[in-house]
Amino acid sequence: MEIAFDQVEPYVKARMQNDSTGHNYDHVERVVNNVQAIIVNESKANALVALTAAYLHDLIDDKLVDDPEQQIAVVKQQLAKWHYSEDKIDQIMDIIEHMSFSKNLDHQYHLSIEGQIVQDADRLDAIGAIGIARAFYYGGHFGESMYDPMIKPRQQLTPETYRQPTTIVNHFYEKLLRIKDTLNTDTAKEMARVRQRVMQEFLTEFKVEWGS
Repeated sequence: MEIAFDQVEPYVKARMQNDSTGHNYDHVERVVNNVQAIIVNESKANALVALTAAYLHDLIDDKLVDDPEQQIAVVKQQLAKWHYSEDKIDQIMDIIEHMSFSKNLDHQYHLSIEGQIVQDADRLDAIGAIGIARAFYYGGHFGESMYDPMIKPRQQLTPETYRQPTTIVNHFYEKLLRIKDTLNTDTAKEMARVRQRVMQEFLTEFKVEWGS
């Protein structure tokens, strides 16, 4: 039976369109577009697996859902309804369960080439001009302070400390500026160069205007 890939996008759009943390469907669409830009240079990658994972990746995110394990079961059931094989479901779930920044803080998971592409695509959307906007949108949603010169960025993060409150500007130093060096593919690394510079220039100007 043919895989119903065309049903993935509307399903995710309905689930994510009302998100107010910077992980709404606009974000998903940009991640999918990034996957499409990267995968043209990765001939060994399975586009169906990568694109499906890109669409689904935030449906089980522990910062967005109350019960990630329950949502994992829901996503698996949905993939089966769309006639994905058990093997494809396993590949997709392995990606979305292990690709996040927090999951790789104390253990670097070895992702498939499809997983590396989706991870890169997602991380690219966390940096650059869009990344700046999303950082402040997310931090504002959770009531974080923009900046406090007396609160220094943490040098070492663990899965336990990662979710603890910090300032939004510190988030750049603790995570966003480090992303460029975690990317897997040459295409993503090239895409990240300009975005890295945009963030660095923004932080310089921000601190000038702040007076710190």
